[in-house]
Formats: sequence, structure tokens, C-alpha cells
Amino acid sequence: MKDYPIRDDAVLLAAATAGVPPGRLPELVGVVQADLGLRVDDYRHRYECVHETTDAFVFLVEGGHWSTIAERLGFDSSDSWAVECAHIEHLRRLARETDRVQELATALEVRECVVIGKDTPQAATDGGNTATDGETL
Repeated sequence: MKDYPIRDDAVLLAAATAGVPPGRLPELVGVVQADLGLRVDDYRHRYECVHETTDAFVFLVEGGHWSTIAERLGFDSSDSWAVECAHIEHLRRLARETDRVQELATALEVRECVVIGKDTPQAATDGGNTATDGETL
């Protein structure tokens, strides 16, 4: 089983878009997921959860958020961009499936998105409450 909730087709497209080898991106996404899973409570209290599935939360966060994650994890700019692209592409695919393309495309013009899996130890023990203090779309 993979160690991240991002769809495989989104990861492949992101690898091609960002110019990262397809075999490297799943590893990077997994590293980011391990880090984000430890912070899921903070995300749920600070940011808007715009979509929730049985396996993941999708949050909208402030611009520059991915730079902070990359710095914390020691990623270079191309690795960071590749992981961010995977999260964006995952959200775009969800938007098409839920008929929210325009709404979420507009949101991505001013914010960034972060996908956090529910199968992390922290996410699995917090009771599933997704209420946030974030803005409403």
C-alpha cells in the first residue's frame, strides 16, 4: 500500500509537469505526508477543509505555505514544486468529479492546497472532526 492519499495519476502528471523522475515523486510525497500527518490537528483548526473523503482531507492554505514545508523538510525548489503539483492535481481531479471546477480553480488563484491522509496515527485518533476556523468559499 502506498504511504500517501494522492492519486497515482495525479502523481504521474505532477512528475511530468515538474520534471522530476516518476519514481522519485512518490517517495517525496510520502515524506511530506508523514510530516503533514503529524500536523493534521493544526490544519483542521487553522484552515478550511474544502473536501473530505474516507481517506483524506483537502485544505486551502495561505500562499507560500509550500515554501515553508520545503524549508522544514530540506527540499530543493524542484522537489517542492513537484509535490505541490501532485497536491494541486489531486484537488483538480476532485473538483471535476464534484462539479466544483470553477469554485476551486478560483480558490487556487489566491491560496494553495494541502492533502493530508486520514491513515496517519494523528489523523486516526482525532475523532474525525473537520471543523475549521478558515474562510468559506
